Amino acid sequence: MHIQKEDLEELEFPELLSEIAPFAYSPKTEDKIMSLLPMSRDEAEISLKKTSEFLTSFESSNAIPFHEYEDIEQELRLMIIENFHLENKAFLKIKNITEQIGKLQKFFPTFSETFPLLLKEVQALEFHKAIIEKIDKVFNRFGEVKSEASPDLKVLRTEIQHAKKAIQENFNRALATYSQNDLLDEIRETILEDQRVLAVKSGFKKRVPGRVLGISKTGSITYIQPESVLKHYFKLRENEEEEKKETDRILRKLTAEIAEYQPWLESYQKYIFDLDLIRAKAKFAEKINAVLPKINSHPTLRLRDAFHPLLWLRNSVEKKKIYPQSLTLTEHNRIICISGPNAGGKSITLKTVGLLQLMIQSGILVPVHPKSEMFFFDKIMTDIGDNQSIENHLSTYSSRLKKMSGIIREADHKTLLLIDEFGTGSDPELGGALAESFLEYFYDKKSFAIITTHYTNIKLVVEQLPNAENAAMLFDEHSLEPLYKLEVGQAGSSFTFEVAEKNKIPRFIIKKAREKVEKDVVNLDKTIVKLQQEKFEVEKLKTNLTEQKESVEDKRGNLQKLNEQLQQKLYNFQKLYEEEHRKLQFGNKIETFIDSYIKGKSRKDVVKDFVKILEQEKFRRLGSDKDENKKLQVIKRKITQQLKKVDVIEKIAETNEKMDQQRKDERAIWLKTGQRVRITGSTSVGTIEKITKTKVVVNYGTFKTTINADELERV
Repeated sequence: MHIQKEDLEELEFPELLSEIAPFAYSPKTEDKIMSLLPMSRDEAEISLKKTSEFLTSFESSNAIPFHEYEDIEQELRLMIIENFHLENKAFLKIKNITEQIGKLQKFFPTFSETFPLLLKEVQALEFHKAIIEKIDKVFNRFGEVKSEASPDLKVLRTEIQHAKKAIQENFNRALATYSQNDLLDEIRETILEDQRVLAVKSGFKKRVPGRVLGISKTGSITYIQPESVLKHYFKLRENEEEEKKETDRILRKLTAEIAEYQPWLESYQKYIFDLDLIRAKAKFAEKINAVLPKINSHPTLRLRDAFHPLLWLRNSVEKKKIYPQSLTLTEHNRIICISGPNAGGKSITLKTVGLLQLMIQSGILVPVHPKSEMFFFDKIMTDIGDNQSIENHLSTYSSRLKKMSGIIREADHKTLLLIDEFGTGSDPELGGALAESFLEYFYDKKSFAIITTHYTNIKLVVEQLPNAENAAMLFDEHSLEPLYKLEVGQAGSSFTFEVAEKNKIPRFIIKKAREKVEKDVVNLDKTIVKLQQEKFEVEKLKTNLTEQKESVEDKRGNLQKLNEQLQQKLYNFQKLYEEEHRKLQFGNKIETFIDSYIKGKSRKDVVKDFVKILEQEKFRRLGSDKDENKKLQVIKRKITQQLKKVDVIEKIAETNEKMDQQRKDERAIWLKTGQRVRITGSTSVGTIEKITKTKVVVNYGTFKTTINADELERV
């Protein structure tokens, strides 16, 4: 992919990378992040999917067992040097990385559906447990060489312990003896050259045989190592030297053994670096709520609720609101021209699209709605901000023209152009004409572009191009505050005089300025303002009505559901009451039979009465079934009525179709050139200038617009 360094800087890509880098474990990975650039589509898609997989681990209990590590690049170079041995810490670093590979190879297969790409990568590695075993055989968990690393080392360390013990015992005896004879100073002993020495009064130093290691500053104390300790001390030093030699031999041997696995360790290191990079991008994605949108193979860019990540981070810290933007670029809508007042969000919208495009093509997830769609461009070219060059003695306009020259040479149908303040920097009329030519050239080249402008002529040109569209940053005309919302489909006003008035410019100056401007330009700007305000109010009303309708429907549904529940509860309660009452009566009758039988009534009579009751119960139950049948009939009637309602709805729809056809027939009569019309719901009146198959060109006097015929009404 082609993109200039200054374009990356204009879109603040280096600043974005500096936000991702701190999430890396290794400085090496940080450097790799800071050097990230847009890549091929295949590479980027794989990176995006792996990042998305890693991101899912933060949102579930399946945490990937990947932890901090230290890279072993230097160790990999040193271990192959003959007779060289690595330091203790180096072996622990190698062990740590190898252990992580082992854990990951066990983890990912368990969640193969969640992490398919991460699993595929780690499975490609050849894991050697022997590396860990060899290191564990030599080192304990504190990184110290074990005594069991070799028989000789074990013997030497045993002798060292014996020598140290003998030194302590002999020194303690000498200390007690000379202290008892009052030959020692008050401090009795001290440490010199990492060994205990007696603090002998200098006047008695000849009475204490041993090795003098020093005297105090005043000369009153002589520091002596007792003679009884000396032979054990020299033996200790000798054993310690032998221990070091043996340790070095063991480490050289271990280094040579580990060096045999150097190719695999290199693959482990590379994999760990890559995984560290993926993790850092996933952590950043988690921070900014980024996702993986759909990646199109066809040229369609459809952003929904897109945020500028750096602005999002800054505003989050400052607790400011950030406004998402939505827009679409396709083959049939390749150019969007954004207009509107200064500080209304035009430039940030432009930069948002550019930065998100760089992110996705660099394998970085983007803060957009999950239903968004993106496409990979071959080139991204920008012209944003003040490019005045002091070194080359170029003015802002000259600098921009020089850059535009480069863009013209490179632009094609797979290029995304991002141009801020299109056409500014020179005489408005001449510069505007040149900008028109640039725009038409890019349009003919079928380049994709998002431009911002204040020039009316640019807005009018865009209005006439079938595959280009105007867009406006909405502005509240009453409060004179920007709404930071992009409205695609209409040009925006710069609100020049309104903003000036808000900033307390005297009204007489504004009035004089209005008089100086051509009447047509002012009228056009007023029309744009009016249309924008009307559309804003209509959209607001539409939203409110939709919300109210949904609220009413929800409440009606809830009330109906509640009513049905209450009716069912009432029916169940009634049924339960009747059943309990019947059982009580039946029980009383049984009690009567028992009493009569006890009192002497014949068995035959009792049975006869009981059978009679059974017949009555049978008849009652048959009647109950009939009641159930009646209820079923009621339900059936309700269903029939509902079906009739559906028929009515269908008839209404049929009637509406007939009415629509009638309106079309009527429109065919009055829809002709010269007819005065207005957009339904609008108050601005224009004249039909041209009629095509489905579109109508309406002339508003100072500008023209193309619109569907069914959106117009006769005046």
